[in-house]
Amino acid sequence: MATAIEPDPDPAWQGAFAPDLAAFEAIAARSFAALPEDFRVLCDGIEIRVAEMADDDVLDALSIDDPFELMGLFEGVGLAQGGGEMLSGQMPNRVWLYRRAILDYWCAHEEPLGGVISHVLIHEIGHHFGLSDADMYSLESEVP
Repeated sequence: MATAIEPDPDPAWQGAFAPDLAAFEAIAARSFAALPEDFRVLCDGIEIRVAEMADDDVLDALSIDDPFELMGLFEGVGLAQGGGEMLSGQMPNRVWLYRRAILDYWCAHEEPLGGVISHVLIHEIGHHFGLSDADMYSLESEVP
């Protein structure tokens, strides 16, 4: 027996779409700007990039079969590995945010999209700094 479907109390959702790459980048920029200033200052030189999904080479290198399992990636030489000094020919340190995987996670959980993006940013930048999970959770608690 089918149940009655109640009318949507918020009709704004009827015309809503998932953010495209440009809108997602804007949300990521706002999420980064909301991180604690002393943390952001230490991120000088880290590029933040957005892609639809991780490419096959990245997934293969990490032994990940399902691209939806990877929401972000730190790429480069972390400070804990001597990455504080750029060497000639060295690629810049990057944090990748994978839009489709993040959107998939967001749809399945009750968390604002900006909060999910902030979590991924902190986690991936935390790899650059060599932070522990406890340090990263502490930083997350400082984000509005």
